[in-house]
Amino acid sequence: MAGNPSSSAGATVGGGPKRKWGSPVPLRKPRIEIIPLIDVMFFLLASFMMVSLSMEKSQTLPMSLPAAVYARDAFRPDALQIGIEQDARVSLGTERVDFAALDAELQRRYRANPETPIFVSADRMATHSAINRVLQRIRRAGFQQISFVTDHQGGTAPPPDSVSPATEPPNP
Repeated sequence: MAGNPSSSAGATVGGGPKRKWGSPVPLRKPRIEIIPLIDVMFFLLASFMMVSLSMEKSQTLPMSLPAAVYARDAFRPDALQIGIEQDARVSLGTERVDFAALDAELQRRYRANPETPIFVSADRMATHSAINRVLQRIRRAGFQQISFVTDHQGGTAPPPDSVSPATEPPNP
C-alpha cells in the first residue's frame, strides 16, 4: 500500500496538507460567518435608536422655567418648540427669531399638519404681555392645542382633574 497517502507517516486525515505529526482532526480553512455579524449589527442599531429617542429633550435656549407640582410628559418628535425669554425675545428651537419669522414658521407648520403640537417655554421672569403676544400669534395661525413646558417640582400632587374645595369658585 505504498500508493495510499493515508498510510504514510505525517499525513493528516481528510486529505489536508502534510504535517510533521499526524492529527485525528481534519485541517479546514477558517471561515468568517457574516450572518451572525449582521444580526449583532441590527441589534446594536435598534438599541441605539431606542436610546436616542428616549434621550430627546426640549431644544430651546436656556431659561429659568416656572415650576409645576404635577405635569405629565407629552413629548412628540414633530413638536414645534417656542421659547420666550425674560426680555421678551422669542426663539424657535435654539434659534432666536423675530415675530415675522415666527408667523411664517407657524403658518408653514399649520399648512403641513394642523395637529402639530406646540410647546411654549417661557422664562419665569417673562412678562404676561410677552407670553400673550406669542399665544395670540399661535392662535391666529390656527393651532388649538398648546402645551406649556415647566420644571418638575419635587413632591406629588393630585391630577389637574381633581379640584380641591379651597380652590372652587363661590356659587353665584
